[in-house]
Amino acid sequence: MRGYLYYNKTQVMKAILTFVFILFIGVVAQAQETTTDVKTENVETTTVTSDKFKEVSTANGNEVARLYKNKNARVLKALTFTTKRNTAKLA
Repeated sequence: MRGYLYYNKTQVMKAILTFVFILFIGVVAQAQETTTDVKTENVETTTVTSDKFKEVSTANGNEVARLYKNKNARVLKALTFTTKRNTAKLA
């Protein structure tokens, strides 16, 4: 019986080589010089204020504006029509 914590030699070597490879990649990644100077240019932005407003005539005061929560509210309303045959008949 070899025991509970017995490892094969190839498994140990594979683990060691993987660890060394990861360390090597990490060292190479940190060894890269990234000292590039980034120059930024300031951009002037101006805000334009406009006092022009569109005048809306309210001559006909009986108009009602409708707000719909759903995008297809008119279509859904049209599709939910009922007829006399849709109503339940009492026995």
